[in-house]
Amino acid sequence: MSAARRSVAERGFSLMEVMVSLVVMSAGLLGVAKMQALALASTQIASARSMAAIQAASLASAMHEDRGYWGSVAPAAFAGGIVVTKTGVSSTPTISASTLTGSTDCTAAACTSTQLAGYDLQQWALALQQVLPNYVTTITCTAGSPVTCTININWTEKAISLMPAGANTQASPNYTLYVQP
Repeated sequence: MSAARRSVAERGFSLMEVMVSLVVMSAGLLGVAKMQALALASTQIASARSMAAIQAASLASAMHEDRGYWGSVAPAAFAGGIVVTKTGVSSTPTISASTLTGSTDCTAAACTSTQLAGYDLQQWALALQQVLPNYVTTITCTAGSPVTCTININWTEKAISLMPAGANTQASPNYTLYVQP
């Protein structure tokens, strides 16, 4: 059989066919890599939101334990609420309510209800700092019978946007928990 009469299957692949198949495979692999990156970013965002929910529930538990302070009208006396702020990697959390700041260690000595609330709030702010580096928490309570409080946590997270290239933005999610101490 002459070389001119060989079938296409006998001739093999041309360089053009190999190049086209490489381009198609490269596009597919780039798509898979982008999906992997978006999945990883979504997992990190979901993790931060879960941690905010867990930490808010932790503070709510401490509020239930110290009903002497949180169940009274004392927290409602703070206009605008009690604000706990943590900005920057090396900063320490600050608490706006001066009556709740102090260095009383309620594990070593007996504390009043207000001292215990301050100690719990400081310990909670330090724990929250470990999982959410930049946050602002506002705790607002209403006077009445019964007292109701709202824990609102805002934090900054890096979000991957579906906007044009280079459009990564800073998102500011919010978690709110309603508590009746």
